[in-house]
Amino acid sequence: MKQMWKKLFTPTDMTEGTPWKKIVLFTIPMLIGNIAQQLYNTVDSIIVGRYVGDNALAAVGSASPILNLLIVLFIGISVGVSIMVAQYFGAKEREELSSTIGGCVTLTAIVAIALLIVSPFVVRPMLEMLHTPASIIDWCTSYLIIMMVGIAGMAYYNILSGVLRGLGDSVSALVYLLVATVLNIGLDLLFVAVFDMGVAGVALATVIAQFVSAVLCLWKLMHMKEIFEFRKHHLKMSREHTAQIIRLGLPSGLTQAIFSMAMIIVQSLTNSFGEMFIAANVIIMRVDGFAMMPNFSFGTAMTTYAGQNAGAKQYDRINRGAKQGTLIAMGVSATITGLILIFGKYLMGIFTETEELVDLSMRMMRILAVGYIAMGATQCLSGVMRGAGDTMTPMWISLVTTVLIRVPVAYGISWITRTPELPNGRSECVFISLLCSWVLGALITFYFYKRGKWKKKALGSMEK
Repeated sequence: MKQMWKKLFTPTDMTEGTPWKKIVLFTIPMLIGNIAQQLYNTVDSIIVGRYVGDNALAAVGSASPILNLLIVLFIGISVGVSIMVAQYFGAKEREELSSTIGGCVTLTAIVAIALLIVSPFVVRPMLEMLHTPASIIDWCTSYLIIMMVGIAGMAYYNILSGVLRGLGDSVSALVYLLVATVLNIGLDLLFVAVFDMGVAGVALATVIAQFVSAVLCLWKLMHMKEIFEFRKHHLKMSREHTAQIIRLGLPSGLTQAIFSMAMIIVQSLTNSFGEMFIAANVIIMRVDGFAMMPNFSFGTAMTTYAGQNAGAKQYDRINRGAKQGTLIAMGVSATITGLILIFGKYLMGIFTETEELVDLSMRMMRILAVGYIAMGATQCLSGVMRGAGDTMTPMWISLVTTVLIRVPVAYGISWITRTPELPNGRSECVFISLLCSWVLGALITFYFYKRGKWKKKALGSMEK
């Protein structure tokens, strides 16, 4: 029993064994972890909606796109490091692995300090630029400022848990996230329900919980000496490894930045429909998080799987795993989406007692339904390309689907549906545009995956 428990928390070599079994076993802890991650946001919204009100719920939602934009650098570092860790682990290159992990710790500190200095000066102007309603702008500002003050905890958890997953250890990252989630829920109730701190209390609870999870991830990595070394000289940033992290991670960071910018542009349109629609959008995005969990989990698993096998130069094995993993992901996503469509009204009723708000949220959710299955294919095949070293193709696909498809469709539908009764057009435009971008994104991703140019990228990345 002790040996089995110990094996659960050790890295997984995905270059051998049945592909779909390795992928599923690696995905399950991440799926549970993503549920816990979503609980962060969901519990925040439930407590704010119940104890403070619908406007406070709208404030947290309006702040989210800006928060996502501000942390894109960490997403880029996390993806770049995770790919390098997976490939070096697959290639059994201990010293390169050690230098990569140590250098990313230093790079993260530099970026966190820079963001901490800059963010207080840009948060309020960005909210004003988006025409955030006066009734919620102060709450939005305080929420974002507190999140930025504690940005190091968020950054280190996401990056160090990415390192653990790159090594094939998704269980440790899960356990630390569960600890943080329980702590976050307890602090939410304490700060908001007991101390009446409102939106600021939610932000403070999240910051503290993520700092604890970051410390736990660091502790775990420092005790993995059989795989890599974590000495002082490894903290020095080498030009070669930093350039490689940027080369691999920058496209993913830019992808998230593009997505966040599109969200911000569409958020401006969303804000024009008033506080009720903003609050509905928050509820939908919380439920959306659960619907997307299988897709993101399998996508991350495919990145690790492809990375390790690219390091071992097993490209036929990558193809087999990509096919099996994508089919499973789409099946799981279809099941979860069906359950949300059947029971979604009860789930949305947790956030608010306003019946009109629940009905509006459910109507918009039905528009998105088919898109979740399409996203299963997009996330898995993009994960394969990223893991093999081709991070540029997913970036360009994201650019096309968000900038050239989603934003024009949203504003186009809004414009052509304007009437004297609906001066801003029909609010459905926000979600119809999202559905279009997801479905077309899946078709484009499949086309580029089948072309197979990502295999040449993988060979090139390892030769360098």
